[in-house]
Amino acid sequence: MFNPLKFFKSGPDVPLIENQDVINRMYKRKRISVMTAITLGYGFTYTCRLALSVVKKPIIDGGLLTANQLGIIGSAFFYTYAFGRFTNGFLADHANIKRFFSFGLLISALINLAMGSFFMFGFWVALWGLNGWFQGFGSVSSVVSMSHWFSNSERGRYYGIWSTAHSMGEGLTFVGTAGLVSIWGWKAGFLGPGFFCILVAIGLFLALQDRPRTMGLPTVAEWRNDHGVRKQRSESNDSSTIKVQFQIFRMPAMWVLGLACAAMSATRYAINSWGILYLQEAKGYSLMEAGGILGLNTIAGIAGCAAYGFISDKLFNAKRPPVTLIYGLVEVLALAVIFFGPSGNPLLMTAAFAVYGFSLSGILASLGGLFAIDIAPKRVSGAAMGFIGVFSYLGAAFQERISGFLIQKGTTIIDGIRYYNFDAPVLFWIGTSTVSLILATSLWRVKAAE
Repeated sequence: MFNPLKFFKSGPDVPLIENQDVINRMYKRKRISVMTAITLGYGFTYTCRLALSVVKKPIIDGGLLTANQLGIIGSAFFYTYAFGRFTNGFLADHANIKRFFSFGLLISALINLAMGSFFMFGFWVALWGLNGWFQGFGSVSSVVSMSHWFSNSERGRYYGIWSTAHSMGEGLTFVGTAGLVSIWGWKAGFLGPGFFCILVAIGLFLALQDRPRTMGLPTVAEWRNDHGVRKQRSESNDSSTIKVQFQIFRMPAMWVLGLACAAMSATRYAINSWGILYLQEAKGYSLMEAGGILGLNTIAGIAGCAAYGFISDKLFNAKRPPVTLIYGLVEVLALAVIFFGPSGNPLLMTAAFAVYGFSLSGILASLGGLFAIDIAPKRVSGAAMGFIGVFSYLGAAFQERISGFLIQKGTTIIDGIRYYNFDAPVLFWIGTSTVSLILATSLWRVKAAE
């Protein structure tokens, strides 16, 4: 009988290749393949995650759902994503990533097709919640794959490159999916990403790789002679890995980092989930204009991620908190301009969103995973990402319910026209960013694991 656990389990170690030239060639080729796959693959995964954000206004205007109901659907995703990322993070440390990641994306794509084909509130809550679970395969798979193929001293730079996937995926959704919805209606916001990500899942399966030792290659730490003080143990020792995974729960810094990430995610997903509606209703932009502004914001985020990894590695000797503080201050200032700046100035709004995207993406790179895998034992990077993911997406889920409630409460209908008051949601969104900044700064003296 087919055993799914064996199918997804990482392969056994095989005897090492003796020819160093062959090892070097294989490592260089497969590292390029892995980095390209996890960056583009995870970026495209976002199109199956953020479709609901783009279709909110046409769904509300069509009388299909209220803002509060959309908040319930959105929160269902984040609750299951939080716990899915946690459990999947522990599983990913033992998994064959090419099978694990591609399977999760394939199921997510099929769920998007179902969302665009059948409409019923309870059905959507269940489906979007299930989507959250399978979306939880992506980030943990990417980070585990990165830890297998890239060593300690280069992790910040490559993590920064991979983190651009967040911005690429968000930009593609806000511009591309918004275009589909503008032309063909809200159903296209689910159907387009669904069909597209089936192809992406196939590409992931072809391009991703299992651990180096399953191919006769030495570990990346051995290949680059980059062990640090404490040399890594055998990658395939499952029982030992499980014991190390549970050490994470005894690290106070991980709990503080998780809370900081939860607060950061509340602001991040408030903008992702409600930003288009806010720009349309509070600032008077069309769907394509609002999608374009958020799309440009994510392009700036690509530069922000890459710059964060380089600055923290090269200028601060891989110390993340000082750079996080700088980025956090800039992000709060940008939010103040977005929400309290004058209306009718698209250039100022676009510039403010660009600065926000640049700074938020750097913070996301650090609080969302890089600092966690810095301070956690190196063999359990998937578990560390899963642990942080619980906090991150519980924060996003609570935000979705609170934001939906506050927006609904501030909505009035006069002569058949719907009017929104965003004062309370805006204060909530800025407040969560401020709390995240304070918590992240408290980790100033925490050192990376050696």
